Amino acid sequence: MGSLTSHSMQEHSRLIRLVFVGIAMILVGSGFGQRNVKDSLLFSPHISFSFAQHVPGADMAKRFGTNSAIGGSFHIKTKSNFYYGVEGTFLFGNNVTEPKLMQNLLTENQEIISNDGEISEVLIQQRGFTLTANAGKIISFGNLNPNSGLLLKGGAGWMMHKIRLENQVHTITQLEDEYIKGYDRLTSGLVLSQFVGFYYMGNYRFTNFYVGAESYQGFTRGRRSINYDTRTTDDQPRTELLVGLRFGWVIHMYKRTGRDYYYN
Repeated sequence: MGSLTSHSMQEHSRLIRLVFVGIAMILVGSGFGQRNVKDSLLFSPHISFSFAQHVPGADMAKRFGTNSAIGGSFHIKTKSNFYYGVEGTFLFGNNVTEPKLMQNLLTENQEIISNDGEISEVLIQQRGFTLTANAGKIISFGNLNPNSGLLLKGGAGWMMHKIRLENQVHTITQLEDEYIKGYDRLTSGLVLSQFVGFYYMGNYRFTNFYVGAESYQGFTRGRRSINYDTRTTDDQPRTELLVGLRFGWVIHMYKRTGRDYYYN
């Protein structure tokens, strides 16, 4: 269905550019404040913004190709370097290979005709999210910087994904309002997550980051009562895997006096 997805790559690239522009603006606005993190182990609540690229496996690979993810999180690093918090990620991609998708709407030339009799172009993309609570440990490499080191964490939560179908020009009744739910393959369920990588807390505001490998294992099922194109119900249990690399930029909230905090 190449004629249906010619703008998907542009949409995907635009989202990635927005992510990096947003991170750059945060970096510029953060200033260049300094704090010596090498003196002792610190208690540090912090928020982070991250970007990841994933390769799917198991049932996920039957429907989607590689995807990207942007994330946000709140974590606490204790003075013992224990690490815990919550994290959410937004999944997006333009590699969709669902068999028989919209087969009841396609002509012999694999085109979709709008209500006005025009050939329409439909964007076919992946959308989804994960929301997890996680905990782990930072294993420092000695006294050189006791607040940095190998970060190991695992978590559990919820995963959801679907196929996003968007017609930008013409009206297609079958892909509007409630009807589109019969084509989006909405899927959700429990998910487990793991991360192993390097966590760095620096003296300067722009030098706090983490980078490493992550994986997700989803135990999901389809949530729609019927798919209109195949006239079947897709409610069988699915095992879905994502493996990839994630980079995150961290904003620490150090306690100053009383209830006041400053950001680093």
